[in-house]
Parts: sequence; C-alpha cells; structure tokens
Amino acid sequence: MTRLYKKSALIILAAVLGGCSLMPAYQRPGAPIPQAWPDSVKLKATGGLALTDWQHYFTDPRLQALIAAALENNRDLRVATARIAEARAQYGIQRADRLPNLNLAATENASRTPAELSYTGATLTSRRYDVGVDLLSYELDFWGRVSSLNAAAKASYFATESAQRAFRLSLIADVANAYLSLLEMRERARLAETTVKARAESRELIARRRDAGVSSDTDWLQAEGSYQAAVAELASLKQQQAAAENLLNLLLGKSMAEIKDMPPGRSLAEQGISSELFAGLPAEVLLRRPDVLAAEQQLIAANANIGAARAAYFPRISLTGSVGTASRSLSGLFDAGSGAWSFQPSIIQPLFDAGRTSANVDIAKQRKVIAVAEYEKTIQQAFREVADLLSARDRLAEQLAAQQANADAQNHLLRLVEARYKAGIVSHLEVLDAERQAFAAEQGAIQVRRAWLSAATQLYKALAGESNDSADSTTQKVAGK
Repeated sequence: MTRLYKKSALIILAAVLGGCSLMPAYQRPGAPIPQAWPDSVKLKATGGLALTDWQHYFTDPRLQALIAAALENNRDLRVATARIAEARAQYGIQRADRLPNLNLAATENASRTPAELSYTGATLTSRRYDVGVDLLSYELDFWGRVSSLNAAAKASYFATESAQRAFRLSLIADVANAYLSLLEMRERARLAETTVKARAESRELIARRRDAGVSSDTDWLQAEGSYQAAVAELASLKQQQAAAENLLNLLLGKSMAEIKDMPPGRSLAEQGISSELFAGLPAEVLLRRPDVLAAEQQLIAANANIGAARAAYFPRISLTGSVGTASRSLSGLFDAGSGAWSFQPSIIQPLFDAGRTSANVDIAKQRKVIAVAEYEKTIQQAFREVADLLSARDRLAEQLAAQQANADAQNHLLRLVEARYKAGIVSHLEVLDAERQAFAAEQGAIQVRRAWLSAATQLYKALAGESNDSADSTTQKVAGK
C-alpha cells in the first residue's frame, strides 16, 4: 500500500510539474484616447488626481449623514454587495477543483442470486462492508484547463467587485445631487415666498392708491397679475421640492424623517465643495475608475477562457481511487489483513466531435474580441465624461460669477426704480418689470450655483475620487448586516 501511495504521488507531481498552460499571455490594450485633455479644459496641474474620500470632499454635515444612511440602507447597493459574495463563493468553488477531493465513505453491498442463475446451482447470498477514503475523480491539470477556468472565475470576481465600487460611487454622487436639488428648490421657494409677500403688499398699496384716485385700474391689474404669477411659481417650486425629497428618500432606502440626530445643513453657497480638481494624463486617471477596472477584468476572464477551450483538444487525465478496509462481516472490518484499495487512472482523448471543440475555441476568441472592444469603449466613454465635466466646471464657474453680478445689478436697479416710482417719476409698469428681472436673476443664480455643484459632484464620481480602502471598509460593513 505504501508503494502505491508513493507511485500515485510521483504521478501527480510529475503531471503538475510538467503541466503547461494554453492560455494566451494577457496584454492590456492601449487606451484609444488622446494623450491630452481638450483645449477647453483648464488644468491647474499635471501630477495626478487631487481627490479624497467622500467624508472630506462633501463637508456639509447633513449631506454626510444622508450619504452614510444611503450606503447602509440602499437596496440596490445591498444587491451589488451580495453579488460580490456570490462571485467570491463561485471563485472558491472553481479554485477547489485544483485540489483533490477526498471523502470518507462507509458502504454495504448485499446481493442474493437465485439458484437457477447461480453457477453452483444453489442460491447465493453475499455481503460486503467497506470503510475507507475515496479520491473522487481528480483531473491532472496537465494542459492548464482547470487553472484557466480558475483564472477566469477570479477575474469575474474582481470584475463584480469593481462594478460594486462603481455603483457605490454613483450612489454617493446621486445622493449628493438629490440633496443639492432639494436645497435649490428650497432656496428658490423661499425667494418665491418673499416675492409673493412683497407683491401682495404692493398690490394692497396700489389698491389703496386706486381708491384714493392716485393709481389707475391698469396699475392694479398689473400688480394683480404679477402677484398671481409669483403664486403660481411658488406652487411649481413646492411641487419640485416634494419630488426632490421623494427621490432622496428612495436613494436613502428610508425617509429622512426616520434618521435620528440629523445634523444641521448648509446653504448652496456654504457647501464648501472645492472646484480646484485637476487630472494628469487621461490614461493615468481613467484606468483607476472602477468601471474601467471591471471591463478589464472581464477581458482577463475572456482571455483565460481561451486557454480552457484550447485544452479540450488534448487528453484529460483523471485519477479515481480509494483506500480502506473491507470485510464480509461488519465485525471483521478492522481485522488484520482486511486492507483494501483501488486505483483507476483514466485518459480521455477526443477523436471526433463534429467540430464542437474548434467552435468553442472560436467562441472564446470572439468573446475576447468583444471584451477588448467593450474595454476600449468604456475608456472612451470615461474620457468624454471627464472632459465634459472638467469643461463644465470651468464654464459654470464663469457663468455663476456673471449671473451673481447680474442679480446684484438687478436688485440695485429695483431699489432705484422703486424710489423713482414713490417720487412719481416712473410708472408702476417699470417697477413690475424691474421686479421680474430681479426675481429671474436671483432664481438664475441659484440654479447655476446648483449646476456648478452638481458638476463638481459628478466629477468626483467620474474621477473615481474614493480610495479603495474606504470603499472596502464600507462594503464589509454593509455585507455584514
């Protein structure tokens, strides 16, 4: 028996050491994008990526609490996290195929042969009891088929993990954008409420002046129309505010009212999100994005599957055996001389399969071609997204400065026109026109400010501004719930 063990061990060792892989050597495709950002992008530096974790990037305490709640309760994130565990388990199953599987088995075989079928002419009854360790059919990975499948499973696991990180970044950005939209609606609604109150007072003043014969019916109708327009605008903003709250609750996985000890929030102007983001060469920045990493892992998996498909051309060597004790009676299982063993090596060489193996290799190769194209497309889309956001960041900053200056000028003009109207120099129509322009300028400033903050938020996601360590810790926390 000892000689058998040594012989089997030598066979396995020789096969493993002599094994070769038919998997093509992996080479990362070149990034099919320009080596510099478009001229419309203004870079502050060219030395990497100045981004931090979301807790440091989004400084509003209330927004931080909302993002933390979303990372803990969002159902889609839970699904994405569970898929990581599923892929990890699948990789573990595939990895187990590289090692022999041993089972402890105890069996009884009993049979009765009728006399007319017995070679002795008498009824035969036999029993056999076996206890031993079974080696299930273990494939010697001489051609690298099992190792290729293992590499593909590992890459698929990493791709799932990167996809979860991409979703996590998207969730952070979506929560921030929903919160910013809610702040915009609230600030615009407060401005509309102030405008409604001011126009109501103006309408009442003109009504008294009309009763005194100082103002005409035309002035009162103009004031009434201006007041009702402000009321309608306020109602529209309230509806948009409710929609923003509903979206934020959906992303959170719970109502904002259910979050205990909610810290105070900040206005749009006080968010403190820095616009001084910079990026180096496109390839340096984009290759760290989780969606690009996921696409590359899918490419690695497709490359590994080619090796598994090629190995089907060659013989598959499998070992099956057992070692233990056997006896006719249960009590004699462990008596001296009851040792038993079996050893069944097998070699299967495909002879004719009507082109099935060749077709499987062609499928694996074409899937790699598809994976390469998808990887390159992902990088190209990432380049466009980042370039658009970098450009939008700069243009919106210029627009915000101009819009705020316009709002200041319109408010100053409104004060001058109101003073001239009280002095009887201009008509009430000029006052209404100045009010509309000032109101529109203030609303526009709030909208552009929110758009600029949203561009900075999307840029954080597009540049994969969160470290993997931080993402891993939160993923483990969510997975452990």
